[in-house]
Order: sequence, then structure tokens, then C-alpha cells
Amino acid sequence: MPSSTTTGTPPSTDDTSLSHGLKQRHLSMIALGGVIGAGLFVGSGAGIAAAGPSIVVAYALSGVLVMLVMRMLGEMSAAYPSSGSFSAHAERAIGPWAGFTAGWSFWVLLCTAVGLEGIGAATIVSGWLPGTPEWAWVALFMVVFCGTNLAAVKNFGEFEFWFAALKVGAITLFLVLGVLAILGILPGTDSPGASHLTDFLPNGGEGLVIGLLASVFAYGGLETVTIAAAESENPVKGVASAVRTAMWRIALFYIGSMAVIVTLVPWDSKEVVEKGPYVAALDELGIPGAGQLMNVVVLVALLSAMNANIYGASRIAYSLVGRGQGPKGLGRVSGGVPRIAVLASSVFGFLCVLLSYWRPDDVFAWLLNMIGAVILVVWIFIAVSQLRLRRRLEREAPEKLAVRMWAFPWLTWVALAGMATVFVLMAREPDTRVQLYSTGGMILVLAAVGYGRQKARAEQ
Repeated sequence: MPSSTTTGTPPSTDDTSLSHGLKQRHLSMIALGGVIGAGLFVGSGAGIAAAGPSIVVAYALSGVLVMLVMRMLGEMSAAYPSSGSFSAHAERAIGPWAGFTAGWSFWVLLCTAVGLEGIGAATIVSGWLPGTPEWAWVALFMVVFCGTNLAAVKNFGEFEFWFAALKVGAITLFLVLGVLAILGILPGTDSPGASHLTDFLPNGGEGLVIGLLASVFAYGGLETVTIAAAESENPVKGVASAVRTAMWRIALFYIGSMAVIVTLVPWDSKEVVEKGPYVAALDELGIPGAGQLMNVVVLVALLSAMNANIYGASRIAYSLVGRGQGPKGLGRVSGGVPRIAVLASSVFGFLCVLLSYWRPDDVFAWLLNMIGAVILVVWIFIAVSQLRLRRRLEREAPEKLAVRMWAFPWLTWVALAGMATVFVLMAREPDTRVQLYSTGGMILVLAAVGYGRQKARAEQ
């Protein structure tokens, strides 16, 4: 008998046992703070070094792609709120194998990211307290955020609310100071004018391509808000509000800050990569202690990402198990929280940290390459799912379309073409080519396992 998911009947919700402890203010700040991730603060330096001032164009192009993806995901999540988010949508639209593949690949990505962010945060703290072991700091962070996620979903919401408030306040202040300096009205500074923008494409098209690839992956983390929406007081309203304001947030925080940085600081300054672009820009302004204060903000961004990724990984795992796509033990809920899934996600993340010490040159490097292009694969599943579900919704339940994709289906196809272009660009670059092939191998294995499970269940 074929699965109901493939015949058009929506599967039963996987969220009946979860609490709904997230308030609208939590969801709004998660959406706002999710835009300001560790990738923006930490990873943008390499993009600037490669693309120069044209990094603004790179972030604008990838930002348009991300806005289209978020709009598609928002449309489906408002119609079918689920802690499985795009994984549940892929299962509903394409089949169980697609939900299995998208969900478990994203789980591996999030858990590995937890470890990477822990290492980044520990490096900052160890720099402040020389002689303290980094692994001990990572362990401490893991225990804290595992504990907050085990207690209740409102704890996750409160942590993210204040983390996001600090990040938003810091980057807003940065933008204000930067614009004042560019205009020449910040006391004690001289306006650089356009002197740092004259060599707009210093490394030609190749540099722009590298910057574009770096910018695409800096946007990771926006999906968390659609996962969290399922545990909010009003999932449909929360998703709709978050998606509708995504455009100005991306334009202001990402593209705006890149424009300020490359105007204030020479693109080839070593400090852009060594200290980070935001610290380098503030040091350029000569504001006492500002650079070190930005390091505190970077630490908060990394801790926020750890917290959010443990949450997201646990909910994705819980949703998969609820749909018969994983070990039943991960689906146990107590106090409205999938605590076994939280523990499993945290342990996997800490295992990644240990591998970075034990096997940095082979196993850990292989793991990093394997997750390199997962976010692009997830975006493709989102676009294909939206193409299929939109027609079904218009025919069967048009009242559920609280959020609508712009210019459907044309912009969905434009987004898919953009994703295909990024894949081609990754295949052209030696460093990203390895990531592309490694991710492709993992996706093929997961798809084969998922399809085998789907066929076995259909024959029962």
C-alpha cells in the first residue's frame, strides 16, 4: 500500500506532544537574531579578502536567493506548521525518502555546527584566559545549553531572546557609527570617502565567485524560525510575520554592514581576516575598547548559534521519529521536550569537538567536507516541495495560504536556477569541489536508505 504522504493526504501532525511555550516576542527575536549569525561575524572576512568591495554584490545576490527560499519555506510552514519544517514538507510533497534525506542530512549539519561554534567560542575565551584548555570551555558551553534545552522550550526562547537583543543592538550601533564615520561627522575620525572602493573587483570574477560562495553559507540558520514556530502560541502568525520582514533584515544587517566595512577598511588589510571584519572596522575608527567589545558580541553570536542548533537538531530528530523515520527512543517526550533527542544532538556535537583534537586531518576534515553543501541540498528540497504543495493547496485548501510565494511559479524556478548555478560554481573551485562531492556522497547514501525504507513500508 502506498504511503499516504505520496498520495496527497497530509500526514498526521508530529507536534501533539510538544509544548507551545514560545511567545510571539520569542519568535520575533529568534527570526531577527537568526539573521545575525556567527557566519556573518566570523566567516565574512575570507569573503572580503577574496572579493574586495564586490563582496557587497556577492551578499546582495545570495541575499536575494535566501529571501526567495525563506518565502517558499514560509508559505509551506504557515500552511502546515511542524517541528520538522522543510523535512516534513518534503515528505508531504515528494515522498518519505525525501523527508528522510533532507531531515537527517540537516541533523548532521546542525550537530557538527554545534561543535564548530563551541570551538570558536572556546578559542575566544581561552584568548582572554590564557592557559585554560579549550576543550573544557566547550564542555561547559555544551552542558549549559544542553541543560537549558532539556528543561523547557521557554528556556531556549528566553536565551535566544536576550542573545538576539544583544546582537541586534550591537550591529545596529555598528552601522550607526560606521555611517557617521563615512559621512565624516563622527568625532575624531576622517571620512575615507570612496578611496577604498576604487578597486572594486581586485581579483576579477574569480574573487567575486569565492565571495559569493562564502556569502551563501553565511546565511545558514534562518530555517530555525520555522522549526520553532510549531511550538509557539500562534504558529501561522509567527511564521508569516518572520518571513514578511526577512527582506529588510537581510538588506540592513548583511548587505548594509558589508558596505560599511569595505568603505571604512582597505579590503586587503590583514586585520580583516585575522581579527574579523567588524573588529577591524571598529579599530580603524579608533574607538577605545570597541574592537574588544565586538569580540564579546562574536562570542554571544557563537553561543546563540550553539543554543539554536541544539534546539533545531533535537526537533528535526523528534519530527523524523514521529514520522517513522528514525530510532523510536529519540521521540520520547517528557515535560513537552524531546529530551533524548536533545541529549543525542549534544553528544554528537561534542563528539565532533573531540574528533577535531583526535583526528583533525582525516576524520574531522572529512566530516567538515561532508556538510559543506548540505544547506544547498535543503534549499532544493524546499523549492521542489513548494512547487508541488502550492498547486495542491490552491486546489484543496486555499484558505491555508496565509503567506504566498511571490510570482509563483516563476520565482521558484529562478531560485532553483540560482541554486544550480551555485553548484556549478562550487564544482569549479578546488576547495569547494571536495565539499560538493563529499556532500553528494552523503546525500546519495541517505536517499538510498530512505527510498529502501519507503519501498519496504509500501510492500507491507
